[in-house]
Amino acid sequence: MNEQKPTVSSAARASVAGEAPSVPRPRRGPIAQIRKWLSFVRFSHTIFAMPFGLAGMAVAARENRGWPGWRTFLLIVAAMVCARTCAMAFNRIVDRRFDALNPRTAHRHLPTGQISLASAWSLWALSGAGLVLTSWFLNPLCFVLSPVALFVLCFYSVTKRFTPYTHVFLGVALALAPVGAWLAVKGGDLTWWDGLRMATLAAAVVFWVAGFDIIYSIQDYEFDRRHGLHSLPVAWGPHNALLAAFLSHMIMMGLLLLFGLLCRFRVAYLVGWFLILLCVLLEHWIARRRSLNWVQTAFFRLNAVISVIFLAVTLAEVIFQGGFRLRL
Repeated sequence: MNEQKPTVSSAARASVAGEAPSVPRPRRGPIAQIRKWLSFVRFSHTIFAMPFGLAGMAVAARENRGWPGWRTFLLIVAAMVCARTCAMAFNRIVDRRFDALNPRTAHRHLPTGQISLASAWSLWALSGAGLVLTSWFLNPLCFVLSPVALFVLCFYSVTKRFTPYTHVFLGVALALAPVGAWLAVKGGDLTWWDGLRMATLAAAVVFWVAGFDIIYSIQDYEFDRRHGLHSLPVAWGPHNALLAAFLSHMIMMGLLLLFGLLCRFRVAYLVGWFLILLCVLLEHWIARRRSLNWVQTAFFRLNAVISVIFLAVTLAEVIFQGGFRLRL
């Protein structure tokens, strides 16, 4: 069926073609420029992956009360920032044509010409090189695996062209944070017990991200359907997709509980687990009972709270080394 394409502004068409659009330029003060680039890569959303990465670091360094030393800590943070910046820059670059057509995303930096395509590619290359460089300073294992991590991080952005399970690929990309942080601490000294706990935490992140990304993608259900983009809402319908998201989050809760058991965590972690469960249930209540305008609340605020709670209770358990106990 042939459908009429929506009208696209000249600025958006120029951005898609890689040309400099004729749009008014914003003020070029240093603070404004920093804010623009942080907004381009949605730096505020780093709060989703960063706490899980730091939690993995803390458990890996449990013998030292969760602290791997300033050098390793700063390199882990730098690697995670570079990884996410590289992934987001690539996402904005390859999706710029669809972003220009979608009313929800047409205001983004590439469609409107606030950032040039060449600048976006430069940021992608620099952040990717930054990840490889920080990995080299961490340990040989991280360095060898860094190109694999870069491929996985960028591959997610093209999956919506051919599979409805694009949400799972995003989950895998974000799950690299705790895996990478764990390997940064342990390196070649990783034991099978470390591997089991690391894999359990990574799987929990995969199901967590897949669940909330399904909810988020419902906003673009009509647009994706018209333009041949794939997602679970498009493949299964919004109602069934919400059921899949709920199931994904219940699996995530089970994996988080298993992770706590494998780490021999006690009361603090259990309290945090219940708080996370309440956040998950509230997120799905919002997704079902409220308009799509509320999806931003479900997507950002609640999931940010979930990641922060998880980091807080994990740090409490690791730092106090099981000092939290139920006493009758």
